[in-house]
Amino acid sequence: MSVEVLNFGCRLNTYEGEVMRGHAEALSDTIVINTCAVTAEAERQARQAIRRAHREHPEKRIVVTGCAVQIKPEAWADLPGVVRVLGNEDKLKPESWLPDAPSAVTDIMIAKETAPQLVTEFMGRARAFVQVQQGCDHRCTFCIIPFGRGPNRSVPLGLIVDQVRSLVAGGYREVVLTGVDIASYGPDLPGAPTLGQAIRRLLALVPELARLRLSSIDPAAIDEDLWRLIAEEPRLMPHLHLSLQAGSDMILKRMKRRHDRQQGLDVIARARSLRPGIGIGADLIAGFPTETDELFAETLAMVEEAAIPFLHVFPYSERPGTPAARMPAVAKPLRKQRAQRLREASAQAAGAFYRGLVGQRVAILSETGTIGHTEHFAPARLVAPPGVLVAARVVSADNDGVIAEAA
Repeated sequence: MSVEVLNFGCRLNTYEGEVMRGHAEALSDTIVINTCAVTAEAERQARQAIRRAHREHPEKRIVVTGCAVQIKPEAWADLPGVVRVLGNEDKLKPESWLPDAPSAVTDIMIAKETAPQLVTEFMGRARAFVQVQQGCDHRCTFCIIPFGRGPNRSVPLGLIVDQVRSLVAGGYREVVLTGVDIASYGPDLPGAPTLGQAIRRLLALVPELARLRLSSIDPAAIDEDLWRLIAEEPRLMPHLHLSLQAGSDMILKRMKRRHDRQQGLDVIARARSLRPGIGIGADLIAGFPTETDELFAETLAMVEEAAIPFLHVFPYSERPGTPAARMPAVAKPLRKQRAQRLREASAQAAGAFYRGLVGQRVAILSETGTIGHTEHFAPARLVAPPGVLVAARVVSADNDGVIAEAA
């Protein structure tokens, strides 16, 4: 293969990576590094990947793009082996991938529009990702992403439907709707449809789609149509991943989030009442500036009270230019310790969740031939060809997931 794409960060980057792979087919011996700017660690890993790629393949051209490049292009243009840097808007344009395109772009503008392009394959993946929205209009104090992705822009439903139909025709049984802030879908489109309304129409227009899943969603913005789908639509998977970020009202206020602790708990309780057995996930930041032991204990207690099995924890990472970076910092070792305590609490909840599935009939999307995920997103061990949906029964469970047999 002449073009290799390495994606860091979110599922939106995964989708965009496949767009770039298609555009870059005319290039030979090229490695594309699609960066993330959410944390300093994500940027470090991308820089490390660039240096490793140049060391192991000095003959190959390296093109660097993504949010970290969008925010500070000059920091990436001088890395060894890099021949081209592209902003988030330019990376999706076919002309940016022509052999005679400019070798470096340093005057990178924030995108104002979005023009998603058809992707027919996600190499090495059993599930596909479809962009429904781009950018963010909110300004959480810790987040740099609006500076890399620009304002909220929604993808017209017709384009989403075309993309999903194409993927299903190509054999994909499960599609994940993704974006920067998917709950903000719709206000910039004619008729201002909500995310729930768009999903209902999508499922009606693509009846051949077996499974639909959502990426991370803001708990403050789940619309009533989406709640009805969670309760009634079997093709919408019983899995909700929430952008909670903290379980302390004081910290949520300093983060400039739009929900409080009780609202987060209420969303989880409502989801479980409408869809018993639903898998709940959450993003949390450990060691946010000004977080005392008492404020951290409130977040830890929330994780334990809500028994959240699928927790994605970030130790807080300063992002230059954001308000939080100017707040009194928590020591980095303490951030890591708190992140570990949150992960341990989630691991206990996960083990209990997996054991609760024993004896149940589930539908598993096989991903590697031996590993897949249930509709609740529980990891499952089952021997089946990749990409196949298998009706199975859970026979046992441990802290790593469930073990199932074809039913």
